[in-house]
Amino acid sequence: MSFLAIDVGNTRLKWAWYERADPGCEPAHQGAAFLETIDQLVETDWKGLPVPRQMLGCLVAAAGIRQRIEEQLELWDLTPRWVVPGASAAGVTNGYDYPHRLGADRWVALVGARHRVLAGGGPGGPAVVVMVGTAVTVDALDAQGHFLGGLILPGHGIMLRALEGGTAGLRVPTGEVRDFPTNTSDALTSGGTDAITGAIERVHRRLAERTGQQPRVLMTGGAGWKVAPYLAVPHELVESLIFDGLLVLQSSAPGLR
Repeated sequence: MSFLAIDVGNTRLKWAWYERADPGCEPAHQGAAFLETIDQLVETDWKGLPVPRQMLGCLVAAAGIRQRIEEQLELWDLTPRWVVPGASAAGVTNGYDYPHRLGADRWVALVGARHRVLAGGGPGGPAVVVMVGTAVTVDALDAQGHFLGGLILPGHGIMLRALEGGTAGLRVPTGEVRDFPTNTSDALTSGGTDAITGAIERVHRRLAERTGQQPRVLMTGGAGWKVAPYLAVPHELVESLIFDGLLVLQSSAPGLR
């Protein structure tokens, strides 16, 4: 049965259309739109798209964004269904103090990561699940599929805007990542990159110490490609991690509304 997966972040809406909702499937159609333009989806990206029979979405934006997306989905008379984090789903146990307060995107990425870790048919192992976008999250998943907790820190853009707003004279162009920056542009870019990669490497070390195994690092998000070259631990850049998780959740059913 055809399936539409939607991932709504703080900046963009990404979507993928599948001929069937089976974990590991490749999308037949996919695209992305900035949130400012989502009211045009039925006239642009979704115009002429084959009718999906099922839909599941992951949303972290404001409630008003959800309403606007659901209005676009009326094109197909499709009942919207959105992921709601819970205590457990698809082999992942939620260790957050209040499970429903975990961001839906983090929850879906953890489910997608667990599926990838187990995809080889073996017992699996621990994983560090990283999303690099407007914000950065670094989450720890043990070998049994327990989400142990994680970090949230600002992305590059927020870091730079915070410095520009709170410090005089730092409105400078984006620079390069250097080991020893000798100008302000490079110093700002290098500082942001080191903050993000340092957080990932610390969680990787802590998880290795706790589990006695070397964790896989799975990284996704629109800005992941900027960070990945400077990360000092082995890692995989997985653009489809959220969609992977949505496919797994769709096939397992709970955690929706």
